[in-house]
Amino acid sequence: MTGLISAIAWVQRGVSAQHPHKYVLDEKELERVSALARIELEDARKELERAHEAAKSMGRGAEGDEADDAGDDDEENWVDEDEDAMDVDPAQKPKDDDLSQYKLDEYDDDIKTTDAGPFSNMKGLTYYRDNEEDPYITLKEDDEDEREELEVLPTDNLIVIAKTEDEISQLEVYVYDESQENLYAHHDLMLPNFPLCLEWLDFPPASSSSSASAPTDGAKLRFGNYIAVGTLDPEIEIWSLDVVEAMYPNTILGRPDQTKAHVPAPLGTGKKKKKKTKHRAAEKGYHVDAVLGLSWNKVQRNLLASASADRTVKLWDLSRDPTINGDVMEDGAGGGAIRSFDVHKDKVQAVQWNQKGPSVLLTGSYDRTVRIFDSRAPTSGVGAILGSDVEALRWDPWEEHGFYVSLENGLVLNFDVRTLPSNLDNPSPARFTLSAHDGAVSSIDVNPHIKGCIATGGTDKLVKVWNVVDESEGGKRNVSLVTSRDLGVGKVFSTAWSPDDPLTLAAAGSKAKLQVWDVGANAGARKAFGAKLREAGRVLREKEASSGGVIGVVSDDEESDDEGGDED
Repeated sequence: MTGLISAIAWVQRGVSAQHPHKYVLDEKELERVSALARIELEDARKELERAHEAAKSMGRGAEGDEADDAGDDDEENWVDEDEDAMDVDPAQKPKDDDLSQYKLDEYDDDIKTTDAGPFSNMKGLTYYRDNEEDPYITLKEDDEDEREELEVLPTDNLIVIAKTEDEISQLEVYVYDESQENLYAHHDLMLPNFPLCLEWLDFPPASSSSSASAPTDGAKLRFGNYIAVGTLDPEIEIWSLDVVEAMYPNTILGRPDQTKAHVPAPLGTGKKKKKKTKHRAAEKGYHVDAVLGLSWNKVQRNLLASASADRTVKLWDLSRDPTINGDVMEDGAGGGAIRSFDVHKDKVQAVQWNQKGPSVLLTGSYDRTVRIFDSRAPTSGVGAILGSDVEALRWDPWEEHGFYVSLENGLVLNFDVRTLPSNLDNPSPARFTLSAHDGAVSSIDVNPHIKGCIATGGTDKLVKVWNVVDESEGGKRNVSLVTSRDLGVGKVFSTAWSPDDPLTLAAAGSKAKLQVWDVGANAGARKAFGAKLREAGRVLREKEASSGGVIGVVSDDEESDDEGGDED
């Protein structure tokens, strides 16, 4: 397979650590890993060593290994510059007694001399105890260069992508500098299986350790920079984005399979599994099938909701240690999910918290329904019947009771929760229906800066930006297409608006390529949203973009092949 990007997530400016630190694998970290993976300590050591070797095979440390090998090959060709050094009869090799006069055993001892002869300044050659103290040793500058390369400025955004290529699944973290229109790879994290969804959060999970998470102090003690990942495995992994070269996540939600260690080894196949004829028996404390959707509660920051192919939605408390024995639950004991909701009859594709109603969840399923319920009283929820499988859904941040749903048949629907029934006996009409794409509308996002601005991406390889305008009479809404573009990412699997720039959009898909689109470079977009931006107190800067507002990462191999543009 050529590879694909299944999900993307933005990180707001100023959140990331300016100088990420490296992962430290010590005894304390090994104990944490063994407890988290529920394996023996020695097994954890072996699994991490295996993962480290797998990382090397992907290119990490390869240059150093090759350099060492090259040195061994050339050693036989070394020549001593002093030709007289080789003029020694093998039969006349000096004996230990002959070397005693040189006092080699005392060679490393500090030399104390009071003789101020003409060569007395040469004592400086043995004065420094190590290379760090010696100003003539410049190799230590490499650490400063690496520190500078890894630096994340307060004006930078991070973009995290879930990528699978050549049967290897990983998270890739990119830095986006909007002022310089620059996008580049920062670091990556290996995953145990094919990733399906991402969710950024700032709440540090309970099982983090000093070796696996960025150092915190004072005001940052209860905050952080983390990404939650759902994969084909039933567990949820949470990684710190302020740690590079990490070998194991900060925490794992769910019960790991005790027959294998969940280490970041390249186990993902990148291929969709065949549809199972029989569902696995659901468990209350953990998922038993793939995790398809995640949503972090920005108000009650310790709560994370997950949607799964096991037909359940589960609620996790990040402040609880997942290594505690016991699955859940109602009494608060145990390290499993604190609540489990059986509100759907088929795979639950998506879930999202309502920011204005922090206890309310919106879910969408392959049973062709959406459900809205209070997590404290799930049996009293409402819902709507749809005409196709749910692909994605979003609450409208500008309206407490409104939400959007994108479907497999190419439609986007908008609903008002207040008009939905508590039973699903009859179909519920949407406020408006939008025929958005030819094929599945695999992604949708609502702009947090501009009211009525939404973006959709579909399997027809197009990314579209729409303008929703409220009409004064009858409360009807007028929806118009502002701009549409093929960003060269193949079938679009994920689109997301920037949390900082009002008209900056990231998209990725089946070509394993990330693109950032400055929609403001389009004159029609500036005209359509200029008035709304002014109402919101935002100023849209007009920029001359030679690429039409599209910024991406071009590899050395692609520079010559893609100069003429992307080909389908």
